[in-house]
Amino acid sequence: MATEIHHANCGCKGIRTCLLCESVNGNGLLSENGQPIRHDFMYDPLLRRAVRNYGGQQLSFPFPGIFLWNDFISEEEESELITDMDLNAWRESQSGRRKQDFGPKVNFKKHKVRLGGFCGLPPISRKLVLRMSQEPVLAGFQPVEQCNLDYHPQRGSAIDPHLDDSWLWGERLVTVNLLSDTTLTMSLEEGLTELGHGEVRVSVHLPCRSLVVVYSEARHRWKHAIHRHDIHERRVCSTYRELSAEFMSGGEQQNMGSQLLDIALSFEGTPI
Repeated sequence: MATEIHHANCGCKGIRTCLLCESVNGNGLLSENGQPIRHDFMYDPLLRRAVRNYGGQQLSFPFPGIFLWNDFISEEEESELITDMDLNAWRESQSGRRKQDFGPKVNFKKHKVRLGGFCGLPPISRKLVLRMSQEPVLAGFQPVEQCNLDYHPQRGSAIDPHLDDSWLWGERLVTVNLLSDTTLTMSLEEGLTELGHGEVRVSVHLPCRSLVVVYSEARHRWKHAIHRHDIHERRVCSTYRELSAEFMSGGEQQNMGSQLLDIALSFEGTPI
């Protein structure tokens, strides 16, 4: 019989845990059998390669699909954004996170989307979206969803390795990192032939107030995560997502896509 996990007053479900519910259940859920083989690299944004020093030699391979924009916002803008977010309620989410959603209601398993109470992205995001569009990597970027996430070490906040949906969400995932530095960990469980057996991880350093775009191979092949040990103080992020081709002009659900864009870009939203 499977062990029943009792969750504390948090947002965790199923196998997801945070420090709150682990204090109820103990740490047994986190134990691992053995130490798997793993190849750890760091992302070099100038070279756009994953690099590591091994045995006095530097190993590297191309790592396409990551774009970093340092100091995307100023300290004053950061303070303004956090103040605006904290005026709204944060909802408990999984793995010790809290969240605010500005977007449609989506059932990804059944491929269903409805407007629900979606009334647009928040007004304060208008100038940020305009600024994003001035970067060639983000040319034509029109977000229809914004998700704010709040991480804190006292809650053991994290987000497990995952691939974002590609039925509704389009090519580029855009995240603005606030309040503290952290590390975005990209992982490829099946590894790379040239490295032999074992999972490959690439650590992408995200400075405070930076913007990161995940696209191309990094978006569709490599899972991404924020690990608990990389949250040292409060960290807030805003992730923006655009529509997939299916919801754009000429796609099967272009009418729904058009509605979502009109609502999102009104910038009259409140958290769902």
